[in-house]
Amino acid sequence: MGLLLLLASALLTSHFHTGSQVDAQTAFTIRSVRLTIEPGTDVARGTDVTVRCQAAVSSSGQETLTREYTIYKEGIVVYTKTTSSSEDFLYPLSEARASNSGKYKCKVSIQSRSLESNAEKLTVTGLSDPVLHLKKGVVTEGEDVTVRCTAPGETGSFFFYFYDNSKEIYGVQANTNQTETTLHFATGIHRVHCTYTVFILPDSFKSNKSNTVNVSVKELSIMPFLKVSPQSMIYEGDRLNISCSVRGYLPSSESIELHLSRENDLLSTGYSEISHSMLAPANVPELRFECRLTSGNVVKVVTNNVPVTELFSTPTLTVSPAEVFQREKMMLTCKSQRYATERINESELTYTLDPEERARPTMSRGVFLSTAPPEDINYTCTAEAKGIKKQSQALALRPKVSVSTPFISVLGTAILGQTIQIHCDTAKGSLPINYTLIKGYEPVAWKTVHLFSEKAVFSITINKTEDIKQYMCAAANSHRGELLGERLSANVIEPLTWATLSAVPDLDDLSEGQQLHLICKVKGSMPVTFKWYRVGSAIPLNITTVQQKHKDYHVPVLSKEHNGQYYCEATNPAHIMVRSEELSIEVRLALWKKALIGGMILLVVSLLVLAMCVLHYKSKRGKREGAAELSVLRALNQMTL
Repeated sequence: MGLLLLLASALLTSHFHTGSQVDAQTAFTIRSVRLTIEPGTDVARGTDVTVRCQAAVSSSGQETLTREYTIYKEGIVVYTKTTSSSEDFLYPLSEARASNSGKYKCKVSIQSRSLESNAEKLTVTGLSDPVLHLKKGVVTEGEDVTVRCTAPGETGSFFFYFYDNSKEIYGVQANTNQTETTLHFATGIHRVHCTYTVFILPDSFKSNKSNTVNVSVKELSIMPFLKVSPQSMIYEGDRLNISCSVRGYLPSSESIELHLSRENDLLSTGYSEISHSMLAPANVPELRFECRLTSGNVVKVVTNNVPVTELFSTPTLTVSPAEVFQREKMMLTCKSQRYATERINESELTYTLDPEERARPTMSRGVFLSTAPPEDINYTCTAEAKGIKKQSQALALRPKVSVSTPFISVLGTAILGQTIQIHCDTAKGSLPINYTLIKGYEPVAWKTVHLFSEKAVFSITINKTEDIKQYMCAAANSHRGELLGERLSANVIEPLTWATLSAVPDLDDLSEGQQLHLICKVKGSMPVTFKWYRVGSAIPLNITTVQQKHKDYHVPVLSKEHNGQYYCEATNPAHIMVRSEELSIEVRLALWKKALIGGMILLVVSLLVLAMCVLHYKSKRGKREGAAELSVLRALNQMTL
């Protein structure tokens, strides 16, 4: 029972003691973190380098804070350590190498807080010289040579290079500071060395050259042998016998393989001896044969160039006449210009035409007669003798189309007295086409059309309307002569030459209330556009276009307001405007107005006469009546007015 009480007391004491530490947690702040590289950021290979991390931390209380230091190189963690010491943290790099180059950074973490320093770049210059080692310095042709290149004391990612007589022959990547490989050398003496490159991203560093080692390669006493029979005076079609064999002794147990080829064609394969028979092909002035011997890594080649004499030349195919027109007769000639008279005679050469359906041979060798087809066609011919066939180049026959009957037309409008464009054309016909403009029966102009975009256009001047019918066109594009077209039929516009303006009724009989017709008359071709004007206004009274040479402007009811000067203008498709002389219009009073004025005058005269008679009659009366008479006279006078 006492033991249990003691144990419980110990547990309670431990619990309350721990709680008091948590409650009394020390306050702190990380003021700064600084990283330095000693003895400097640029050092030589083999220098002892120290990366120093200094953390400035402020805290309250006496409790020691636990710090975690993390060192980064190019953003990758390279070292981490936890310590309660407030001293600077040191990360040593003993005998630094190029692989230690890079950007370093330090981070300090205390509880849940952390702070990083600025980055500092370390550059380590200088690499150790590579060392080259060969297992054997003297080998036989085809034997492997094992080589090893080492970068002493270096670390990182490497790329090794091997050189033969200063020429790079091999390269390999490695993650360690050495690599071993096998190389093959041709016979002779070879001076071999190596180099390496260390990659420290984003930079790379290249080493010096290694030591040079001589490699001696002895030639094997074995060779391929190539024989061609016959050896000279070989003509196309001659049979050739070619053999490929081995000469010499092979000391090793390696097997031997032979390959006989011509250019890219493999003719035969075998082991000790192979052969091939063939005919000398046509159109190959020289044959190149190769005999290749392969034994392990040993490859030996011998070649032989064999000239071949032409038996006969490649034929040429020609056509006569040079210009062939559809459905006309033509002659095709196939001919080899040269042949070896010491081997064949001309009668041994035979000629064929392709396609042969349209042609028939003649008694002359290589001559064929045919009719030009209506479409384009390609012909070839073949010459043959002693089994050798040679084909000509294709003759592209493009039969021409004879011109059709030409037609003639006017471009635009034909205007009398002005330049007219006459166009000659045909519905079909191969270019070039020669056009002739004929007046009456005499040629007056010529033009050759070479392109489809061209036109045969002639400029003429017509002084009489009937002259237009004298022109016609002729066209030709072959030896058969010209084709004559029909004569030109076209409307010729006669420009207006004058205009007159007249009035109906006569100008002397114009009075108010009457109708008036102002008639404008012209000389020239129709249609005619008439315009009537009153002097003083630029706006026409009327505009009309008619298929006649005169037209009137109608005024239905005349009045004094129509008094003035009038004229007319006219144009036709020749676009030459003519203007009449001015016509003076004066409108008189109407008859009923004249009668009314006459009646009033007679009435006034009658009243005056009556008044005078009354005055005369009463003149003998006294002065009393004088005033009355005077009043009467005044009244009559007012009526007259």
